[in-house]
Amino acid sequence: MGTAKTEIFSTQHNEIARFAKALGHPARVAILQHLFKINTCVCGDLVVEIGLAQATISQHLKVLKSLGLIKGNVEGTSVCYCIDNENWAKMKHIISNFINQDLNTQSCC
Repeated sequence: MGTAKTEIFSTQHNEIARFAKALGHPARVAILQHLFKINTCVCGDLVVEIGLAQATISQHLKVLKSLGLIKGNVEGTSVCYCIDNENWAKMKHIISNFINQDLNTQSCC
């Protein structure tokens, strides 16, 4: 398998691709939706809410946290997660600018 050659693309291209990849799995979308719905930090009920194994949930949380879309605080023996509002707003701005590009009115085909 070849390398992705991400270095030949702009920072913006790479950011959009990372956000799209993070949102490209239904479990991560479900986790984010749950965090928005409860509007508070959640510690242990994601396994019950999402219906996946703890190890699987942990891997998805790791992806979301590494992108900065969520943040976690240690409380006792558990880590509590919530949406990182600042980074979420940044992602929305970047993705919106990409998605809202005007289409060329001329047909190419």
